[in-house]
Amino acid sequence: MTDPQFSYEPLEAFGEGLTKPRPWNVSALQGVERLNGRAAMVGFAAAVIIEWLSGKGISAQLLAVVQWYLQLG
Repeated sequence: MTDPQFSYEPLEAFGEGLTKPRPWNVSALQGVERLNGRAAMVGFAAAVIIEWLSGKGISAQLLAVVQWYLQLG
């Protein structure tokens, strides 16, 4: 049995949700995008620091990890 207080979103035309404002999720999206941006900045900084310490670019680092993993077995 469904919850009587629950209501589904109204049906909309294809792509309509991308152009209409949705005030119920704007603040949540801002927080999520801020968190994603900060995580990306930390990841980029870590990649630059590891490249500086090891002297290998990101592709060489990934290749080294794959080679190490394949040698485990």
